[in-house]
Amino acid sequence: MQDYKAPQRDTLFVTQELLDYQAHYQTLGFDEVAEDLVTAIFSEAAKFAENSLAPINASGDEEGCKWDDGVVTTPAGFKEAYQQYVEGGWTGMAQPEEFGGQALPYSLASSIAEWFSGANHSWAMYPGLSQGCMSTLLAHGSEEQQQRFLPKLIEGTWTGTMCLTEAHCGSDLGMLKCRAEPNDDGSYSLTGTKIFISAGEHDLSDNIVHIVLARLPDAPQGTKGISLFVVPKFNVSEAGEIQDRNAVHCGSIEHKMGIKASATCVINFDGAKGYLIGEPNRGLNCMFTFMNKARIGTGVEGLAASEAAFQGALRYAKDRTQFRSLSGVKKPDSPADPIIVHPDVRRMLLTQKAFAEGNRALSCYCMQQVDVTLYSQDEAARQTADAKLALLTPIVKAFLTETAQETTSYGMQVYGGHGYIKEWGMEQLARDTRICTMYEGTTGIQAIDLLARKVLGSKGELLNVFVQEVRDFTEQLRGQPQFSAWTNALNSHLDEWQQLTQDIGKSAAGNPEELGAAAVDYLMYSGYVTVAYFWLKMAVKAQQALDNGATESDFYNAKLQTCGFYFDRILTRTRSLVSAIQSGSDNLMGMSESMFAPE
Repeated sequence: MQDYKAPQRDTLFVTQELLDYQAHYQTLGFDEVAEDLVTAIFSEAAKFAENSLAPINASGDEEGCKWDDGVVTTPAGFKEAYQQYVEGGWTGMAQPEEFGGQALPYSLASSIAEWFSGANHSWAMYPGLSQGCMSTLLAHGSEEQQQRFLPKLIEGTWTGTMCLTEAHCGSDLGMLKCRAEPNDDGSYSLTGTKIFISAGEHDLSDNIVHIVLARLPDAPQGTKGISLFVVPKFNVSEAGEIQDRNAVHCGSIEHKMGIKASATCVINFDGAKGYLIGEPNRGLNCMFTFMNKARIGTGVEGLAASEAAFQGALRYAKDRTQFRSLSGVKKPDSPADPIIVHPDVRRMLLTQKAFAEGNRALSCYCMQQVDVTLYSQDEAARQTADAKLALLTPIVKAFLTETAQETTSYGMQVYGGHGYIKEWGMEQLARDTRICTMYEGTTGIQAIDLLARKVLGSKGELLNVFVQEVRDFTEQLRGQPQFSAWTNALNSHLDEWQQLTQDIGKSAAGNPEELGAAAVDYLMYSGYVTVAYFWLKMAVKAQQALDNGATESDFYNAKLQTCGFYFDRILTRTRSLVSAIQSGSDNLMGMSESMFAPE
């Protein structure tokens, strides 16, 4: 069974030492969020993750959710854990006080969300969806809608979902058919079927508030004709009290490869009463409030899996004895040495560590930028943070989940045959995490968003904003020879990143297929370079701590060693990506469809 431990020390290093969240909070007016408060919250969150969520992870996978005539029952222990979560006040940490929240920073709540997912991915899906629902209502809901729905959502006695996908339209939302007819009382009747709705039906809360995309009568075709609605499972009075059952029902739940304890539902709206959010035909714009945070959240799920896989593999590698070290016996009192002495096992463990810790730094940086967009009074600072998030969000979603496929696979590989056996937990991690590259937009969709919409669509400006930040940092290291090799490598990659962007743009001007052909390789290249920046920053901070006499020498020296591993063995993967990008689209598009399987 997987023995998960919340990575408190590394999260504190990233948030307090690397990114200086304390100064950041002071700048944004969170004077009460002192270091001792953060440490106390981290301690309690770790206990909840380790003692309440991790013990029901494997059993939840084994039992799964059950559907019976529209009623969904979660596995044993899930409802009790959710009640603990509600009683602990975790639901409303970052929500406004006027609706019952604690008004703490988004980044503080989001940094511990990694731990809940790492301990129990399936369980963490339920409250995770509620956060996006609340964000959408706060950003776009009317005052009446906020008063009606937010207090119970923030309290946690109600949960929320997002209902986008339909069977025929997947990620191409312009094709959706769910319709909304106006009622005389100002509400709407929604009719249609949504699929793949995470937490769409369950027994954890008293009500479920669905955020639904649908079309009004006479709406324009495509994405310009989509509106957004709030549709509760049970109708709600203006005072926020539950009334009769709405015409919303779960038609079935999916039988999945992983996250089996998370209810993935088919939801039928049969003339269900709903309320328009925002302006008519502007629903997709409103939905991006939900989707962008959900994309960062999905990336954090990948990070959580990388951390959990590393923890499990490291414990096993220290204990499991097989063969002797190539350089001589390391454990003479044993018939074999622990497998951690073998170079290939080290390669896998260091890859897991490099991605888990590097990706954590990137995700916490993005959480910090979200804080700025939400709370800063400085318009220029908000615009800069928005620009950075526009560039980095598709990278966080795709790169952190793609690398999680590698780290969870290595988790199984380090265990050897035991990694394929349920009792160790590694195969569940691999199954659970596989979905992360697919939902909230596949890697290919994130890649097109990054390259076509964000980078080329801004004529390189979004890329330049972030690249300039990295260049400013490397310039500060001029004259520090211990970092020169890494600084030179990073600067070289920044030049290449911008040149690749220009070359792809020129090629695409003559042949639009070049965009799609280059997109995923371009995104992965961007991810490797971005994480290299954060590894360099961590190495510099670690060296400063050692120079100042830090007692945790192993912790800080490990940062320096892992940074070297990342630059020498991980960042060098960009060579093959550049080669693939430069090969163009002909090797993909030149073959006719009939040639894929000639008869």
